[in-house]
Amino acid sequence: MAAPIERNLPCSLEDLYKGTTKKMKISREVTDATGRPSTTEEILTIDIKSGWKKGTKITFPEKGNEQRGIIPSDLVFIIDEKPHSVFKRDGNDLVVTQKISLVEALTGYTAQITTLDGRNLTVPINSIISPSYEEVIKGEGMPIPKEPSRKGNLRVKFNIKFPSKLTSEQKAGIKRYLT
Repeated sequence: MAAPIERNLPCSLEDLYKGTTKKMKISREVTDATGRPSTTEEILTIDIKSGWKKGTKITFPEKGNEQRGIIPSDLVFIIDEKPHSVFKRDGNDLVVTQKISLVEALTGYTAQITTLDGRNLTVPINSIISPSYEEVIKGEGMPIPKEPSRKGNLRVKFNIKFPSKLTSEQKAGIKRYLT
């Protein structure tokens, strides 16, 4: 049997979150009863399950080119995850970074996050947000493929904007309040 033919299947993070169906048109060589080759086109339906990861393989047995006396090769689609503008995936977790001011980092901040399925989350954070601080929202990450009712976590990271300069009065005021 010939080696499998592998093709990338680009999927958005939303597709991998919700699950979807993709139709892929393939053309392949087939031989008729007399052994003459001809090209045929076929539409393959791929059911993408929610929570699938980059590298997941979907195999269509013997959908490669036919040659006389050789079993056609398998056709393998490999899930590839397109970059997302807001979220990064880390295993079953989703990571989002919020830009906040130094004042918000010190006095409290409410994160507004739209999930991959379109829900709006309001996450009040009352603790001091250090540059390494991470707020974890349990069960708001990617679905877990073998247990679709469970999900990973949503991790909120912070990019704190520091002022580029302070007056001597501002510096003195900050020292007074923070010491």
